[in-house]
Amino acid sequence: MRRYLYVGGGLLVVGLTLGIGQLLFEKSAAAQGAKAQSTMFQVDPLWPKPLPNRWLLGSTIGVAVDSQDHVWIIHRPATLQPNEIRSSWKGAPPVLEFDQAGNLVSSWGGPGQGYEWPQSEHGIFIDHKDNVWIAGNGGRDSQILKFTKQGKFLLQIGHQGVKHDSNDTENLGSPANMTVDPQTNEVYVADGYGNHRVIVFDADTGKYKRHWGAYGKKPDDHYFDAENAAIAAARQAARGRGAPAPAAEDTSGYTPNKPPDTQFRIVHAVRIAKDGLVYVADRTNDRIQVFRKDGTFVKEGWVARKTLGSGSVWDIGFSIDPAQRFIYNPDGNNETIWELMRDSLDIVGSFGSGGHFAGQFYGPHSLAVDSKGNVYITETYEGKRVQRFLNKGLGTNPVVSFP
Repeated sequence: MRRYLYVGGGLLVVGLTLGIGQLLFEKSAAAQGAKAQSTMFQVDPLWPKPLPNRWLLGSTIGVAVDSQDHVWIIHRPATLQPNEIRSSWKGAPPVLEFDQAGNLVSSWGGPGQGYEWPQSEHGIFIDHKDNVWIAGNGGRDSQILKFTKQGKFLLQIGHQGVKHDSNDTENLGSPANMTVDPQTNEVYVADGYGNHRVIVFDADTGKYKRHWGAYGKKPDDHYFDAENAAIAAARQAARGRGAPAPAAEDTSGYTPNKPPDTQFRIVHAVRIAKDGLVYVADRTNDRIQVFRKDGTFVKEGWVARKTLGSGSVWDIGFSIDPAQRFIYNPDGNNETIWELMRDSLDIVGSFGSGGHFAGQFYGPHSLAVDSKGNVYITETYEGKRVQRFLNKGLGTNPVVSFP
């Protein structure tokens, strides 16, 4: 009898152990599954509808969504190749507005009276008053522009062709993008390609408010003097060999194994979350830095940290849940979209790969999110399009393997 009690007791212990172990395993698996969850997206291959008038898109360099869920893009007509615009095909106007069905609603843009249109179109943003903001990253572009939805000019901040630096309070330096805070009516500028900072102005008057560099410190352009000299030498050497000169962003000087740069490199986007935190895409440093609205540094995180060349952090979008749990980050170098936890900046998923088919990418550059959580992604270089990806709820996305 005692032997049976021992055996029974042993089985009971084993059973309890297995039961507790299974419970712990299930909890661990559930926790891992919850951690790995991210938004699932499905490409909408029929959006948008074909453009009228035999219009074509050039490098499509910015996207935004307005209060009606209309989707706005800006592209570069000048990037169309001669073989693309043969016969009667031609570049569409730079600014295009689409409704949710993919119909073209309006189009405008280009040089006009009273303002200096960018030498090289870049970002676009629609503010809480449905005004349209335009940036440009050409070598002479030191300005951003504000228009009504109908294309009526309202405001220019900065002046084209002037000498500038990262502590100039009047002019910009090839700004990449901007966002407007509806609570304060201030415009935050990702400034950008020539300068290395975030700068803030009053969105109605253009009055300067404040600016900051990486880690919330005063930006210092001299930090890059040695690198700029090396870039100039590389270009000179290329000319001597009769070879094409390397692009500045492809000789950025970023080295993954060194301590983090104390300055921004290409400040490519600035976005404000609902909780007031400001997220900055430091593109060729492969990182996101987070600040309070006064420029106080909060934290930073890296995406595919070993990425060289044109970098991995090109834009920032937020999921539409109340906590904005996820960040969406287009990576035009690795041809994918990263999904990160907003609180930890950890990667939890990714979607898309290189290519020209629906759902693939060639230079995914900018991203916007509508009220349903669908995302719109534009492609630069020879991608020359905008794609819509439908929000399919939470699931488990694979994380692609990159540097």
